[in-house]
Amino acid sequence: MDSQSRQRREYTARINRVIDYIDAHLSEELNLTGLARVACFSPYHFHRLFGALTGETLNAFIGRLRIEKAASLLLINPERPITDIAYDCGFSSPSTFARSFSAAFGMSASRFREVGATEKSKNGKAHSNYGQAHSKPWKDYSIELRYNMGNAADNSGSTPNLEWRITMQNEKEMFETVNVELMEMEESTVAYVRHVGPYAGDAGLFERLIGRICAWAGPRGLLNFPETKIIAVYHDSPEITDESKLRTSICVNVPPDTVVTDDVGKMTLAGGKYAVGHFTVKELSDYPRAWNTMFGLWLPESGFEPADSPCFELYKNNPREHPEGLCFMDICIPVKPLQ
Repeated sequence: MDSQSRQRREYTARINRVIDYIDAHLSEELNLTGLARVACFSPYHFHRLFGALTGETLNAFIGRLRIEKAASLLLINPERPITDIAYDCGFSSPSTFARSFSAAFGMSASRFREVGATEKSKNGKAHSNYGQAHSKPWKDYSIELRYNMGNAADNSGSTPNLEWRITMQNEKEMFETVNVELMEMEESTVAYVRHVGPYAGDAGLFERLIGRICAWAGPRGLLNFPETKIIAVYHDSPEITDESKLRTSICVNVPPDTVVTDDVGKMTLAGGKYAVGHFTVKELSDYPRAWNTMFGLWLPESGFEPADSPCFELYKNNPREHPEGLCFMDICIPVKPLQ
């Protein structure tokens, strides 16, 4: 690799570090000086570098992430006061939030919540500038809640684990049954390579990204399957964020003290309660259907809502090594009790 390419990768890594920081601190005050310190650039140059490398000014990027997070929370938490959501997303006042939301989505926050992200204008396009809603992947279904008592029978005081079995009653559906578990996950450190832009239906893209992170981790002794996990983290909602700005990180779990290089980043996946849906997929169209099953079918009936951390896919095999090309994966959604 020539020195020019190495320097560009270093710049990209620093900007990714800032983006990760912004993501984790949207409700807080974010200023140029503090973010420049995260990037290890001088404040004088940082703003211009950020714009040149991301295509957005720093303020525009922060504002977009805040308004997109607010839009997601409006749909996920229909009973939560809009003012509370505005403050939780870092807006200084309800009036500032109202102006920003109207400018982004062409309607008020209350109207957006009322109609969702799918209201159509006369020309058939959504009012929102930030993507399209997915269709429902199911019709008739049933959900059975089970309790896994663990060691409760030995009077150890163990809390029963919750498990759901979703049965699709439409014979044409790919997922005849889906099992969802409520699991406690520990905080983990991952190394990642990141893609910004469209990804839906692009199997080649994911293969290349997985190849890159494995090519980095292998020579460093960080690949030790099955302990090593391949994870795809989705930082943005495709229903809200324009596809040209969607961020996806392909990761492997690593020790916390792992030293990354200029073309690989490092971040922490939050611990806590996760809803884990177990899926077997074959076609590219099965992936969004699996996500829709979790968000459109299980979540509204679960008594939980998404917590404020990224969702991710956990891949449990290499589909190229399966005789039928099947991929076994878990969709992991951080959750908290519905408020």
